[in-house]
Amino acid sequence: MTPTTSTPMSTPTSTPTSTPRIRVCVDRGGTFTDCIAFVPNAIRPPGHAHAHADAASTGGFRQVVVKLLSVDPANYPDAPREGIRRILELATGRPHPRGEPLDTSNLELIRMGTTVATNALLERKGERTALLITAGFKDLLHIGNQSRPNIFDLSINAPDVLYERVIEVDERVTLVGFSAVSSGMAVDVPKDDPSYVKGVTGEWVHILKRPDTAMLEEPLKALIRDGIKSIAICLIHSFTFPDHERQLGDLCKSLGFENVTLSSATMPMIKMVPRGTSTTADAYLTPCIKKYLEGFFAGFDDGIRQSSAESSEGHRGVRVEFMQSDGGLVHVDGFNGFRAILSGPAGGVVGYAMTSWDAKERNAVIGFDMGGTSTDVSRYAGRYEHVYETTTAGVTIQAPQLDINTVAAGGGSRLFFRNGMFVVGPESAGADPGPACYRKSGPLTITDANLLLDRLIPSFFPKIFGKSEKEPLDAVATQKAFDALAKSINAFLKDKHAKETGASNSSSNSKSPAAKKGKAAKTEPSDAPAFVPMTRDEIAYGFIKVANESMCRPIRALTEGKGYNAADHILASFGGAGGQHAFAIARSLGIKTVLIHRHSSILSAYGIALADVVHEVQEPSAFELVAGQLDRIKERVAALSSQATQVLSKQGFKHSQIENQVYLNLRYQGTDNAMMTLKPSDSADNWDFASAFVAQYQQEFGFTLPDRATHVDDIRVRGIGKSAAMGSDASHTKVHEEIKRLTRRAVSVGEASTTEHAFWEGVGRVETPVFELTALKVGDEIIGPALIIDATATIAVEPHCTAVVTSEHVVGFVGRVPSSDAVAAMDESKDGAAEKAKTVVVPKTADPILLSVFGHRFMSIAEQMGRTLQKTSISTNIKERLDFSCALFGPDGGLVANAPHIPVHLGSMQEAVRWQMSHLQGKLKDGDVIVTNHPAAGGSHLPDITVITPVFDHGNVVFFVASRGHHADIGGIQPGSMPPNSRELHFLVRNGHFDEAGITKILLEDPAKFDGCSGTRCLRDNISDLKAQVAANHKGIVLVKSLIDEYGLEMNAELAVRNLLKTVAKERGTVLHASDRMDDGSTINLAVTISTQTGSAIFDFSGTGPEVYANTNAPRAVTYSAIIYCLRALINLDMPLNQGALAPIDVRIPVGSFLNPSETAAVVGGNVLTSQRLCDVVLKAFHACAASQGCCNNFTFGMGGRREDGSVAEGFGYYETIAGGSGAGPTWHGRSGVHTHMTNTRITDPEIMERRYPVILRRFGLRAGSGGHGQFNGGDGVVREVEFLETLHVSMLSERRVFAPYGLDGGEDGKSGSNILMRLVANDSVASTATPSTTTATTTASEDGRLYRVLNFGGKNATVVKPGDRLRIETPGGGGWGKADTKRKRAAPAASQAKTDDAASGDSPSRPRRNPPRRSGGGSLQAFTDMQHSA
Repeated sequence: MTPTTSTPMSTPTSTPTSTPRIRVCVDRGGTFTDCIAFVPNAIRPPGHAHAHADAASTGGFRQVVVKLLSVDPANYPDAPREGIRRILELATGRPHPRGEPLDTSNLELIRMGTTVATNALLERKGERTALLITAGFKDLLHIGNQSRPNIFDLSINAPDVLYERVIEVDERVTLVGFSAVSSGMAVDVPKDDPSYVKGVTGEWVHILKRPDTAMLEEPLKALIRDGIKSIAICLIHSFTFPDHERQLGDLCKSLGFENVTLSSATMPMIKMVPRGTSTTADAYLTPCIKKYLEGFFAGFDDGIRQSSAESSEGHRGVRVEFMQSDGGLVHVDGFNGFRAILSGPAGGVVGYAMTSWDAKERNAVIGFDMGGTSTDVSRYAGRYEHVYETTTAGVTIQAPQLDINTVAAGGGSRLFFRNGMFVVGPESAGADPGPACYRKSGPLTITDANLLLDRLIPSFFPKIFGKSEKEPLDAVATQKAFDALAKSINAFLKDKHAKETGASNSSSNSKSPAAKKGKAAKTEPSDAPAFVPMTRDEIAYGFIKVANESMCRPIRALTEGKGYNAADHILASFGGAGGQHAFAIARSLGIKTVLIHRHSSILSAYGIALADVVHEVQEPSAFELVAGQLDRIKERVAALSSQATQVLSKQGFKHSQIENQVYLNLRYQGTDNAMMTLKPSDSADNWDFASAFVAQYQQEFGFTLPDRATHVDDIRVRGIGKSAAMGSDASHTKVHEEIKRLTRRAVSVGEASTTEHAFWEGVGRVETPVFELTALKVGDEIIGPALIIDATATIAVEPHCTAVVTSEHVVGFVGRVPSSDAVAAMDESKDGAAEKAKTVVVPKTADPILLSVFGHRFMSIAEQMGRTLQKTSISTNIKERLDFSCALFGPDGGLVANAPHIPVHLGSMQEAVRWQMSHLQGKLKDGDVIVTNHPAAGGSHLPDITVITPVFDHGNVVFFVASRGHHADIGGIQPGSMPPNSRELHFLVRNGHFDEAGITKILLEDPAKFDGCSGTRCLRDNISDLKAQVAANHKGIVLVKSLIDEYGLEMNAELAVRNLLKTVAKERGTVLHASDRMDDGSTINLAVTISTQTGSAIFDFSGTGPEVYANTNAPRAVTYSAIIYCLRALINLDMPLNQGALAPIDVRIPVGSFLNPSETAAVVGGNVLTSQRLCDVVLKAFHACAASQGCCNNFTFGMGGRREDGSVAEGFGYYETIAGGSGAGPTWHGRSGVHTHMTNTRITDPEIMERRYPVILRRFGLRAGSGGHGQFNGGDGVVREVEFLETLHVSMLSERRVFAPYGLDGGEDGKSGSNILMRLVANDSVASTATPSTTTATTTASEDGRLYRVLNFGGKNATVVKPGDRLRIETPGGGGWGKADTKRKRAAPAASQAKTDDAASGDSPSRPRRNPPRRSGGGSLQAFTDMQHSA
């Protein structure tokens, strides 16, 4: 590829060296490596001596650009080094032969962004690593937050952990006090007790057990003998107490480990799981980076090794810096793995930010980086937007990273027609075979669609294809492939048309325009219009339209999802394919201005040139943001700022070049999502973080919580060494100023290099001028449709858009009227494109395209509703565990789109909407919001509260939006539940008024009227969460209303279900049967009868057991949810989930069965237990996989509520569901320690749990061997053991404690679960009042000097625990699949393959008693135990 050179307008600034030398910036991408060099004019090839004098007097630089393949082993071993070699030859004119060390005498600076760490993570080719972790948590990082990445993937394809060995360290510390109630922090710490110390945050830490380093030596030496030389260390609460980690780190270094990574040093933030995964990622990746650097440096002379992080004046070594994920550069000595994940994309963000943002205009910019396989989008509004916890390749990273969203849609994304829909990606053709036009028999892609529409011109594309690697793009192959696809699409549409216009009109799932408006659809007359097939052009552009919409989706999430209007932004497009789609993307989003930089195809390398060196320091905190703490906060900020300044000063930066940005990570009391808040910059004395935080919170969430205290979780200082490789002028764009004063020159069609008969939306095919960018001058204005092409990119200027060339950019104006001169120039030709654009009309886009486009649009709305709910909620259940769902519904109450939240809500929310439509017919008004939780009204169980809002248009209901959230406590006999006494809907908002008094009466006062019951123990959280649900619905309404006038609606899930049923009938017969029993003996019986002609089926539950005198009855809506989930999982394709999925299904449930119980039946267990067993039965009937754990393992504890004297004690309610094993399938092992089927809620991080509640999590790991044995093994369940530190109400609601999860095809059953209550013998008098379902198994156990009475707690039980008591929950494993080969050793299920070395594990004494004295919870204990069966 031929490099290009040009002369910049400005002079580069210099890092602390004397004479300027060559500065090279490199972006090593997955396919191409881009290099841009800034060469002093004093360095010239021979024969250019005349330029030397000018260079000496002006200090001018010129640019050299080189682009080459990232992998080309036949020609060079390392692309960045090869790029630098070529630059040196071009700059000096002297040969630098390959294979010889490169002369560095002319090199001053090398900056690089690299995918080395990313590729090692994606391909799992990092360093062999071991993990040292607190005893009891060896499997913690495998379990993670226990959710699965794709809720409909039965095989649960999740990446494995990065370490291969684990050593459990017998050490333990815990925090003193708990924050769930105000009295929880009123603790007495024993004086002169060395086991009590203050942590970094200022919190008291109790050391329960110190590590015995002598016992660890032999296991560590064994690792070294096995070839493992990288260690990750993560101990619980090390974010505030790092001493034990440091001890172990010193030991590991002394034993000879080459890399030792401490979690407390890597990222000292609370949350053990993300801190642990970040630590293992660093230990896994940093050695890879070091090895790469050694190879890289080996290609240079010794000059490159003379540079260090501590530079000195006049130092002549080559300074080497790397781009980090946060957008800052770091010296090579400080570059590590977990901060390198977004090294390449980060350069692009810096590039567009510095070349698009105008500090005077202050127009926010959206970065749109479209490559071959994916598209990255981000936002810049004067400062970089960071996130502090992200997941890449299945690994959660806790570190500052630029907020970059990636969507699997790029030029190489494949095109499919599935179930009546146009689908783009996520599969990619890659570089080999590549698109169909690459002459390697590849599949159709977006690149092919642009080629077919003549928006990609082969004559301007590099001729590098075919066997000779000298042939152009193969347009004929693309045309043939689209012809075949068009044949398939039109056959489907023709059949659909015949059904819609024939005598029978009942089988169609589409709606006529009349039906869409709520009117009855009429039968089409016999002389209905003839079928008109789609053309190749319509099909190709349909795919482009779908791809554009999928790329708009993350942009809407970055803008509208955070309270910004997307239309108020500028779109900065870069990347190889960005220019072809930028104008269309901007139009879809309402954006008026597009910026495409002249270096858009290498903008990541250019951005690296503009970046600054950054050194960050951070420490955790537990301050409250009040005036009395401000001086202490300032002290810590000063200390951290001094550290950052010292590091940068040692690198040679002068004080004037260093800027320290101060951040406080702030959150409201009782919430967990902290916001990193920048110190106001208007004055050094302005420390008003509170106002900045409130403004930021209001902007993103739409409300604030003025009655709550603000807490400081972390103090962060970002030290910046101003060091752009280019001059300061170049790092601040002048395009906005330039475009205002620019004299535009109209460019005529006659000046075009050529014309193409290209296709454009709204105009069809028209003669389109093609301009070469190099031939255009500053001020040239072009009216669309037109194509602008340079050596590496094509810009498609859409109709009714204009493009103006400036000194740095091509500036696009979308929908803006061009100058009169430009219109006249483009109208010169009778066949001019502008004239054609006015006269050619194309029919409305075909329905399959609309289905696909609005599948994305509606799902985007539901997802944004979910994000709003998560962010604005207060409770752990919704904000952290994500126990909620958001959905859109049509005017008939039918499901339109459901974001992939909680499967058990899938069908039941639709029933809730339809029930309220019937109940409130004619009574709904615009602005009304209804709240309901009754099972007979479409509810799942009482703690799940549904908020429903109708969407009106011209006085008619056109949509409904709804959100359902699990509230941890809504009153009743115990924390976390409520007796079934509320039977009416309630207007939560009426005439724009939020009825707080009414909902308070329902939640607080009404339940307390019943014997043994208390009102909600978390009223403030309930009110806040309900307001969050209203806010989520409001977000949905705003987004839906923008679509109502423009489009109708069709359902498309029905076809996929019918095709599935037909396939099943052919393979397994037309009658399927399965049954299973609940632990109480109740039978779930299912017979499925399939019609092979229509693809419909009857799901008949005749023979199912009667309503039970317990709480495992399930409303009908739960059965619908289970069926729709199973069908979607069996289809196993991405598709919008809507009411069409149940259209072919006739569900028959006997009245009076426990799947169709009476209105007064207790149903709390039906939602969380019976629903799981229903999934097992349905999947068993379809012979899809073995049984999973069949349970949610509902664990609840709490305190407070109404006392016997009628007063109300401060309290809390905590609720969690616990993972188990998933069932194996015909081609996969079951996954261990994961949530399955009807739930996917997260579990609270151990450190958060212990900080907030009076408990110690003694153990959380896999239950080895609990998965069923087979050809494919079932996943293992988990063991979760909790010690209680206060008097608390505790309950368990679980299944599969009697009947084990079944295996299939000869696979063995998984093990059933168990719940073990361990009473401290000192509390034995209390133990005698408990009612364990089985007492015969009671034994006496001795542990660490304490005696326990061990009791089988049974599957469903409740009690009151005292300090020191424990509950051990052992969850079921999944069933195995296929008969095992007895000669073959049992393979591990798809779980953690890490081996474990135990280092003298053991438990230790609990924390001492606290003051004031502990209190019993509200309500009568006798009433509590008497009512448990109907709770």
